[in-house]
Amino acid sequence: MPPLLQPVAHALLQAREEVNALMKDFPEELLWEKPSGVASVGFHLQHLTGVLDRLFTYARKEPLTERQLAGLAAEGKASETSAGVKELLEIFNKQVDLALEQLRMTDSATLTEVRGVGRAQVPSTVIGLLVHAAEHTTRHVGQLLVTSKIV
Repeated sequence: MPPLLQPVAHALLQAREEVNALMKDFPEELLWEKPSGVASVGFHLQHLTGVLDRLFTYARKEPLTERQLAGLAAEGKASETSAGVKELLEIFNKQVDLALEQLRMTDSATLTEVRGVGRAQVPSTVIGLLVHAAEHTTRHVGQLLVTSKIV
């Protein structure tokens, strides 16, 4: 793994550790509750997985697939999934594993290469996308922590 990407890997490992500890014994019946109208625990679990998948896809210079776009549209909608806490955690853990593998395989010579993001192809770089993925993941772990404590 390029040394510059080690902080990204550490952030993702820390996020995974915190999410798994936080969701241990979390009540299924509270998964989709929206206290005071904020996003549900279920949304955060889906979004943590989805954002890693999407941003790492852009870093590989690939377009999003129909599956990824459908997943994005379904985030936070309990009616769109039958997955419970355990399944959502398993999916998130697998996505972190995939992200860590991609970090290991990333050539440091590509870190400053430009990558387009979204339909508008907003310019970013490989390292920008990977760091943003770690930052965004960390932010949602914090939101998940707060939401899980107040539901």
